[in-house]
Amino acid sequence: MPSSSGIIGHERQLQALQTDLDADNVAHAYLFTGKRHLGKFTVAKRFARMLLLSDAGSDEERARREKMIDRLLYPDLLVIDELWMEDVREDFGEIAKTSNIPQQHRAKAGAKTDTVSMDDIRALQERLHEVGAGRFRCCLIRSAERLQEEAVNALLKILEEPPPGVVFLLTTQSLSSLLPTLVSRSRTVRFSALPLRDLAPLVQDVPEGDAQFILRLAQGAPGLILRLKNDAERLRQERQRYNQALSFWNATTLAERLKFLEPLHSRGEDAEQFLLHLALALREERSTARDARTRALTRLVRDLRTNASRPLLSQRFAFDVTPSEPRT
Repeated sequence: MPSSSGIIGHERQLQALQTDLDADNVAHAYLFTGKRHLGKFTVAKRFARMLLLSDAGSDEERARREKMIDRLLYPDLLVIDELWMEDVREDFGEIAKTSNIPQQHRAKAGAKTDTVSMDDIRALQERLHEVGAGRFRCCLIRSAERLQEEAVNALLKILEEPPPGVVFLLTTQSLSSLLPTLVSRSRTVRFSALPLRDLAPLVQDVPEGDAQFILRLAQGAPGLILRLKNDAERLRQERQRYNQALSFWNATTLAERLKFLEPLHSRGEDAEQFLLHLALALREERSTARDARTRALTRLVRDLRTNASRPLLSQRFAFDVTPSEPRT
């Protein structure tokens, strides 16, 4: 677990957490909420480091703990981040770089989904029974919406009577996706998109054309900027999506538009990213049809959250934004 010393922004959240520590008012559970790639888990790791080093005493002890924390070997640090999944993520060496809760049970069961099960929480509980080394023990769980119902109930039982000094640090993209009882037993820390002035330094060494595209696509999320900046293939794919979105808006026939909307027919990241690019491309448009197209896109985004047929919704959207051809 890196030191997370290069956190971009979020000074208010970091100060509030420092105040909790200084005032001896640390909660048993925190929920860091906000959209993807804002840095929620990075801040959670920073806070865990603050807690675990708070009683280090000597410089030598502090250095020893920091080294173990960085390697996920410190006994008072428990992390559930990357999960073992059959045919997807099976390298325990890679998983150990982000998670230190035993996951052999997932391999035995042939786990295929990125969800935190009752067995995963049980493995966490077993570690909690071990003797702690310091004042605090920190349990980090990334994307708490991944928790299965039985796993949430098991976690709630721990929070009802938390062991002394145990602090849970959970992140989520949406509080509404979690059980109200879990939210009510946690202290919520909200994260928002960062302003351009905080993000611009991240792309100062990137060619101007790429830098402007990355900043526009990131929507205030520093984590996404770093991913696009350091992954040329990912950046190429996003540019391709954007060009497809531009082509959709520039298309002159219904048939052309329907073809470009095929990524929306299935749920998933591809669909979400294409919707984002449709919105970004539309912002660049200066035609008189922009307002009507914006309303149609807003309606599409809303309706795609329902269980209605996605191909039919895409078809209706294409009809809405395609001018009727004059009759001959």
